[in-house]
Amino acid sequence: MSVREFVVLGTASQVPTRHRNHNGYLLRWDGEGILFDPGEGTQRQMLRAGVAAHDINRICITHFHGDHSLGLAGVIQRINLDRVPHPVTAHYPASGQKFFDRLRYATAYRETVELQEEPVAADGILAQGPPYVLETRKLSHPVESFGYRLSEPDGRRMVPELLARHGIKGPDVGRIQREGRLDGVTLDEVSEHRPGQRFAFVMDTRLCPGVDELAEGCDMLVIESTFLDEDVQLAADHGHLTAGQAARVARDAGVRHLVLTHFSQRYGDPSEFERQARAAGFEGELTVAADLVRVALPKRP
Repeated sequence: MSVREFVVLGTASQVPTRHRNHNGYLLRWDGEGILFDPGEGTQRQMLRAGVAAHDINRICITHFHGDHSLGLAGVIQRINLDRVPHPVTAHYPASGQKFFDRLRYATAYRETVELQEEPVAADGILAQGPPYVLETRKLSHPVESFGYRLSEPDGRRMVPELLARHGIKGPDVGRIQREGRLDGVTLDEVSEHRPGQRFAFVMDTRLCPGVDELAEGCDMLVIESTFLDEDVQLAADHGHLTAGQAARVARDAGVRHLVLTHFSQRYGDPSEFERQARAAGFEGELTVAADLVRVALPKRP
């Protein structure tokens, strides 16, 4: 049975707190794991969350501020220490190559794993295969930043009542799925359209076209909401979003489950982020992220 869930390792912004570690997130997508923005302390948070180095197939860095990347050195060394048996691919802004190199080789260790570097220089598709299409869009932040989006290809769902009506059963079900037609019956006559799931990860940014493009039609949108709405000018000055702005993006994009994260240490009451998101008109599922929580992707409609 496939597992698709979002594991939160850390939710603080620039400064960690007693209750919030620096950023770190793992998306489990069937048999793959994608680690996003491993900030300082990510390796220990992985241990607490039951995430192993073997679970990581890709690492996606949005930008090279410390709260989103300082844990990369430890994660890379742990991948090699544990002799992860598969290659691991790293995506990150190409403009930060010097930072990636410094983190990858921060100290001496023995390399045992193939780490494939695939830096990001522009909007577009980064990987395309059966499980998903991974693409990126540029965001608006004082340093170059990219958001990421996974899209599952649309498919067909077999409808038992329609199969029975046409007398198709047993091995013939697989045959019509593979060949598209069986004894004059087409696949469309015994199945229905199944939209693929969509997931987007949007970190440090002001409002910009890339945010809207990444969020459009997502089943789950993970997005920063560093500030509350009363500090909207502060958010704009530092290249961030407020809770209300993030919620309006999700509302207008038709997002089904909104996950808010990356909170400034200046705020002590997480419920205020939820209140402001609801006040902005978002009516779907809403999670104000906390360290070590797991959020299941919404079931397909």
